Amino acid sequence: MTAAVPPPDAVAGAAVRPETAVLVLLGDHVLDRGIAVSTGGVVAALGRLGIGEHATRTALNRMGRRGLLHTRRRGRQAFLGLTEQGTAVLRDGQRRLDGDVVDGDWDGRWTLLTFSVPESRRADRHALRTRLGWFGFGPLRSGLWVSTKAADVSATLAELDLLDHAEVFRAEAFMWTDPARVAAEAWDLPSIAAGYEGFLARWGNDASGHLDVLSRRVLLGAEWLLLIRHDPVLPPALLPERWPGTRAVELFRALRTSWANRAGDLAADALESVVDE
Repeated sequence: MTAAVPPPDAVAGAAVRPETAVLVLLGDHVLDRGIAVSTGGVVAALGRLGIGEHATRTALNRMGRRGLLHTRRRGRQAFLGLTEQGTAVLRDGQRRLDGDVVDGDWDGRWTLLTFSVPESRRADRHALRTRLGWFGFGPLRSGLWVSTKAADVSATLAELDLLDHAEVFRAEAFMWTDPARVAAEAWDLPSIAAGYEGFLARWGNDASGHLDVLSRRVLLGAEWLLLIRHDPVLPPALLPERWPGTRAVELFRALRTSWANRAGDLAADALESVVDE
């Protein structure tokens, strides 16, 4: 049996990745605003979180190579704007930040994806498994992944040239098959729950109180993105009782909302901007 996918170590309170912090910062203060912001401002904003200039510039360069950012120059200054691809990625990130952690509309059906990838294409197989986790799939058996959603992964399969190596089905549990047991085998629910408990302990005690409100909101969003990355967002019937994700999302939303205006004011001062034409 394939091991369930655990959440990343970052959700236990490790330092946030610079690229994740950039995504949150730009998602909050650049996305859909028609502006580009100064590279120096982004470096300074992440510096408030203790992220060094070299690490931030490396992350920005990496994002540029991935086609997420483009650079505009005004005299000696460089300004960062979002590409079409970058806009799509950030919109997806904002959707996840605004989303629920419990699915209240499950119809009882599962999406089953089975695939067999040749050993000579191990890199593609690893990439597929990583992306399936992002889409909310979990490994039930070797080569068989399941999701409670009608997830369309055809674009991912096509991008990896794996459409001919996979089959997808929609089905319901039958006879002695217990959906809760399937969920417990496909996902490491205790580890996911522990991530939410850790989030509640840290943010409920306001451990980031030494930071300014812009930094706190970026850190909050970055940690939440990492935390929910491997949460399949299951229906209540498949979750243990008193699921801590419910309390965690309430706290996350309350803090994120309460800091929005003040963080926006600080960002306006910190991030010099120009029209992104």
